[in-house]
Amino acid sequence: MTGTQDTPGQRARLGDAAALADALTASRLDTLRTFAAFEAALPALRVAQAEELNPPLWELGHIGWFQTYWTTRNPARAMGWRADPKAPRPPSALPNADDLYDSRHVAHASRWDLPLPDAQATRTELAAQLTDTLDLLACVDKHGHDSLYFFRLALLHEDMHHEAALYMAQALGVPVADARWHPPALHPPSPALNLPATRWMMGVDPDAGFAFDNECGQQSVDLPAFRIDPQILRWCDYLPFAQAGGYAQARWWSAQGWQWLQSRPPLGMDAAAPRYLRREGSTWLQWRYGHWHALSLNEPACHLSWHEAQAWCRWAGRRLPTEAEWECAATCASQDFRWGDAWEWTASAFTPFAGFCPHPYREYSAPWFDGRPVLRGASFMTQARMRYLGYRNFFAPERNDICAGFRTCDLTV
Repeated sequence: MTGTQDTPGQRARLGDAAALADALTASRLDTLRTFAAFEAALPALRVAQAEELNPPLWELGHIGWFQTYWTTRNPARAMGWRADPKAPRPPSALPNADDLYDSRHVAHASRWDLPLPDAQATRTELAAQLTDTLDLLACVDKHGHDSLYFFRLALLHEDMHHEAALYMAQALGVPVADARWHPPALHPPSPALNLPATRWMMGVDPDAGFAFDNECGQQSVDLPAFRIDPQILRWCDYLPFAQAGGYAQARWWSAQGWQWLQSRPPLGMDAAAPRYLRREGSTWLQWRYGHWHALSLNEPACHLSWHEAQAWCRWAGRRLPTEAEWECAATCASQDFRWGDAWEWTASAFTPFAGFCPHPYREYSAPWFDGRPVLRGASFMTQARMRYLGYRNFFAPERNDICAGFRTCDLTV
């Protein structure tokens, strides 16, 4: 299902300790570069409290805390995914670090009022934490995946938070100059892909390499034949819906979606358009990292909620693919199936596969099996190490700050 082992995503999950050490170092460099952009743009790093944001200084300290909590402070780390998450840990080098940065117990709204160390002290702490992590990594048993499990978890956790920092930079207008985190231009799509009826097996063996717990298990799905887009929608595909008044017509929206649309918080942009877009005459403008510019209509349509994806599909007479259809097409038609330009909403709920067993980081998956949709793929804001075909992302259907778009399927074959 997951292809060959020559991609950054495969190496992050299956590579040796030396490659993992290099990846941890590279990830930290990107974390600090992006944090520096916040320091330059935000006086005293002040950020208004909002559900989809975190204080940048708290984010930075949390990344380092998480790494040490699951590696150097974790006495059960050699057990890999079978480790007891409650194994007693020695105290952190930074007094009260657990009370400051443990997201399981530190309420979101309280993070704006915590007595956090300043930026320089936090950077110094992160440097010491990374040194300790790399020293430990150099000494672990190199045989088998268990001994490297928590180092891989810390790496991918940091990469996830880097992408979240880019979402926050976009929301707050923080300039990010690195071209890696800007959208690509897409060519007009090739014809739809025809996939025959099949029985598709989802899920992986947790002992075959690093996997998040929600990826593990076995799930057999009988798929009828289907036709699916070879790539996600571009703005030139999506915006005719807005231009036709789609944001003002309840008939295209579910009841939940229409309610969300009417109650969207004011964004200082255009209520009849996706987030970060506005229309001036015949020209569409896009807000990107703090600046308005003419929208490139060949870029992937993104920062769209699941509600917007569903409404477009009703308007166009299309449907979202199920998670199994997406994975089947990405695997069986890999030469023609382009993915990684934006996270892709699917029609499937984020649910556990048969045989699900929570991994030591208990709060990662299980609390979110609440009916929210699953997303597949990756985005132009995603680190290459996170681009893994079997990865399952999950957000509430109203989230439009994330870099998410969609592809569609025929209603009938």
